[in-house]
Amino acid sequence: MSTSRELAWFKSSYSGSSGDDCVEVAVTEQDVCVRDSKDVTRPHIAVGREEWSRFVGFVAQA
Repeated sequence: MSTSRELAWFKSSYSGSSGDDCVEVAVTEQDVCVRDSKDVTRPHIAVGREEWSRFVGFVAQA
């Protein structure tokens, strides 16, 4: 798996400009990685692309 430094992290366009209240996401061939933007030194989590897609679909309907 790629290290956090090798991944191309991005924030949602809905994130505030202060950067202290959101998560960052990086996409690999196998996974979607998620980390806390307040402390990028902590480990990230990785979930499969299919699971991520189901999560986003659920949140979009909420």
